[in-house]
Amino acid sequence: MSTAAPAPARRVIQSSELSRHSADVFAKAEEGAIEVTRRDGEPLVLLTKREDDERELVLEIAAQLIAVSIDDRGTLVDRLAGPFPWIKLLSDRDQEQCANDIIQVARGAFSIGLPARLLTEVAAWRNTAEAVAMGVADEPLEWVGEFVSAERP
Repeated sequence: MSTAAPAPARRVIQSSELSRHSADVFAKAEEGAIEVTRRDGEPLVLLTKREDDERELVLEIAAQLIAVSIDDRGTLVDRLAGPFPWIKLLSDRDQEQCANDIIQVARGAFSIGLPARLLTEVAAWRNTAEAVAMGVADEPLEWVGEFVSAERP
């Protein structure tokens, strides 16, 4: 029994539709990947450059996490400092939290077929490290006195 989620449904079109209505198909491809079936060959996938770049980055991070997970030298934080050197800018407590969050989000994101969620987690922690490096964490926080309720959008 597999615990992996099925891949998200992809729109499928015939190559003839791409030929006849290319502008419409390209517009749909900007909303998500499209599988183009062909009578004379294997189906192709049409996606945006941004989506392709995102897929490449997810695979790169996944490869780094696999390498970190099979290495038994040092702590998880020390091993993650190789691909993510900015982790060392965080406090000791936040380094541990960051390492655990990245691993847990990676597992969860891949298990539900949404690996791009890993990019968000890594970017959020990197942004936090950048803020710490700039001294933002040293500035006193100013809390708003009253809470404002907002209706659900």
